[in-house]
Parts: sequence; C-alpha cells; structure tokens
Amino acid sequence: MKRKYLYFLIMLSLIFSNSVAVAGVPYESYNYDYWEVVVPSPAPYVPEDSLSGSDLGVERLNQPSDIYITKGGEIYLVDTGNNRIIVFNDKWNVERIIDRFSNDGKSDTFNKPQGIFVNDRGNIYVADTENKRVVVLSPDLDLILCIDNPKSETFDENFSFTPLKVGVDYADRVYVVGKGVFEGIMSFTDKGEFHGYLGTIKVTIGITDIIWRSISTKAQRQRQQLYIPTEFTGLDLDESGFVYTTNVDIKSDETIKRLNPSGDDVLKRPEDKFVKGDLFFRPAGRRYTGPSQFIDIVVRDKGLYSAIDSQRGRIFTYDHEGNLLYIFGSIGSQVGTFKNPSAIEAIGDKIIVVDKERGELIIFKPTQYGDLINKAIGLRYDGEEEKAVEYWEKVLKLDANFELAYVGIGKSLLAKNKNKEALKYLKLGMDQKYYSIAYKRYRNEVLKSNLVYIMNGIFILVILYMGYKIYRKFKRRGKKINA
Repeated sequence: MKRKYLYFLIMLSLIFSNSVAVAGVPYESYNYDYWEVVVPSPAPYVPEDSLSGSDLGVERLNQPSDIYITKGGEIYLVDTGNNRIIVFNDKWNVERIIDRFSNDGKSDTFNKPQGIFVNDRGNIYVADTENKRVVVLSPDLDLILCIDNPKSETFDENFSFTPLKVGVDYADRVYVVGKGVFEGIMSFTDKGEFHGYLGTIKVTIGITDIIWRSISTKAQRQRQQLYIPTEFTGLDLDESGFVYTTNVDIKSDETIKRLNPSGDDVLKRPEDKFVKGDLFFRPAGRRYTGPSQFIDIVVRDKGLYSAIDSQRGRIFTYDHEGNLLYIFGSIGSQVGTFKNPSAIEAIGDKIIVVDKERGELIIFKPTQYGDLINKAIGLRYDGEEEKAVEYWEKVLKLDANFELAYVGIGKSLLAKNKNKEALKYLKLGMDQKYYSIAYKRYRNEVLKSNLVYIMNGIFILVILYMGYKIYRKFKRRGKKINA
C-alpha cells in the first residue's frame, strides 16, 4: 500500500470519527487495525460527572496531582496546592482531611505533596515533594517512617531527593518516581534504605548523533544534551507486586513497562506491535503534536490497564496480552475533556481522571460497547473463551472492525475442533499464528476424512499401472514372435 494512500485512509477515518464525536460525546473514539490504519469505533466510555471542590463539599481544589482508591472503596485525593489529602468514601462524602500529622509528638505538615499510596493495612505513603521526603503514616496519622536524604555511592554529588509518585508492594518495598532521576524507579526497603533502581530505560543514539559527537569540539560536546533516558512519570502495582510504569521518552517503544522485582520488563506485547499510544499523530506546527506522552497509569481488574496521554488527553486501554482495546478522551474545554490531566484511577468499571489545571475530577462510565469488551476480556483472562463468545458477537454488532472479537470467536471454535469455521474468524481477525494452527488442523481433518478414498484411489492406480506394465510386456513379446 502506497504511503499517500495510507495517509488518505487515515484522514478519512479521523473525519468520520469526528462525526461520531458530534453526536454527543466530546471526543472521537477510534482504534488501529492490523495494518495500523485508524478505524472509527463507538465510544467505549462517556463522561458521567465532573467534580470540583465545591461539588465535593471542600475548599476549591488547587492543582490536585494524584488519586488512590483502596480495595474498600476509600478515595484519597492529593490536593497539592492546598498541602492536604482529602479522603472520601465510595459515595464521595468527605471522611477526613489530612493536612497535618504527628511527628515524634509534634505537629508536622506537607509541602506541595504530589503522590500517594495506601497499603492493605491502611498505612498512607505520601510523596511530600517540596519537603523532599516520603512520609509513611499510620491510619491514626502517626509518622511510622520518613524516607529523606537517601545515601548511595551511585548518587551524583548534587543529587536532591524530590519524590513525585510513590507505590508499595506486598513486602512493603517502596517505589518512588523522583524528579530528575533518569536511572529508573527508585527502590527502598521497608526500613527506608535505598536498594537500587528498577527498570532503567534503554537509550538509542542515532548514527548522526554519533558522527556529530565524534567531530565536535570539547566545548560543543559539553553544550550538547546528555544522552540519558527520560525520567519516569507514573506508576501503579498489580496484586502480584509487578510495577507498571510510564515514561515520556519519545525515542523509546517502551513507554509502558511491567517490571518484576528484579527490574526486568515482562510486559506482554503482540508480535510486531507497540504499546505506546497513538501510532500516528498530527504533523509538526500544530497544537498537541508528537507521540503520546503517558503521564500516569492504572492497573485494573482482569489484566486490564489504562494509561493517559498528556499530549492529546487520550486514554488508552490494553489487555494482559498488550492488545489495544479502545481509545477515548481529549484535550479541550468541553465537559468530559481535560486541560492538564495529571493522574488516572479506576473504581469498579469506572475511570477517574484528575485535571490539575481545572482542579476537577472527571468520572467516566462504560457504554454498552465498552462494557461488552470489558466482560469479554475478563472471561478471556480467566480462560473462559467459550463464554466470552456471546459478548464478542454483541461487540461485532456494534463494531464490525473490532478484530480481537473475531480472534476470540475463532479461538473458541478452534477449541471445539471446528477448524473450518475458525479459519473464517481468525482470518477476519488477522491472527496469523492461530490461523496457521487452524489451517493445519483443517488440512489434517480433510486428509483423515478422505483417507479411504485416497487409499482406494492409490490402490486402483497401482493396479492399473501394473496391468499396463503387463500389457506392454505381452505386446512386446507378441511383436518378437511375429517378427
């Protein structure tokens, strides 16, 4: 396919998807097909509510930066500009406001906190940014641990510990996104001792950069930008203790990672596909240009995870195999769009985004389309491919372009040994791996079912050939006698 023709199709798709947005949803919803062409889709999520400080019954929110929701449904909001943490119940009623805590018998306060995490015991971990520390508070707001001024031989002499986001695993290991920390996620023991870095980003230097560095003077090299990875921006943990992270390194295809305790990236990615947000974006010179820049990530149920792009306000959701499921959201001034998204969370099947500039929380609920996808993926995650078929069929009635639904149905048929039917769906789903499996099975099935006819045919051919050989032999012998 020629490049111009590809871009023409992309533009047509975007125009059509814009027409979908006008129908009542303040953003376009789309996906990418096997050929990485933009295809419009129904909106998977729609805005349900937009909550300001006054709506929540508290003083105006001032640059809120992070949000965390516990398993019990308590909602912790970091109101950065007001140096406080607001705790709500699952009905959005204020339970308490944390603006001070007990530190060795004395009252202590926050200074522009930006990150929060709450463990299963109710201990509160706060990235107290401008105080350059991580404080760990008991449910009664007594200081349990303070991580500040960490020491390591790996630190630069001018290193300043400035935590932005914080997360904690089942072993109380603390993970911190630090401002100006390019080596990776900072890892601390449960005692607050620095343990090392997690998930260092690989840096790729282009050939032109190498040539330039080789011919430039020492002064020019000193003025050049250092070849260091872009710092991490957000993190979340799943129930197994794996750390999901985001970064804004536009030269990397690893803008989302899933790190094991050893720091290895074990995120599943489809073959020849990327988990990096938009594959195409507006040309330079226009607003909101460039690749997606993920600012935060949330791990959801059944292997789902969603990341939010600060460039265009898009929310990208993937399944546990790295398949892109749906895209929604936008930068804008309408209700349901963002000015400066800073954090994303999930409560049940709903998604919450913190808009730092507006000082609001935007809540999204799934449409029928989004709900069907979520349920089908949940069943697939549990290995219930056959039960998921009912939902995949309903998805296809709403969106005939959803390739993963065809694959799901095809796999279910394959499990039932309905290989011929599976071929049709796996072809529509562009799944080469399972199509090859189905094709081999169907070929063997055809050969097996026709084996008697094939063997009889071979036997008849052998008899005919032998008869022909005997006939030729006697014919030659007759010619010799007549001679």
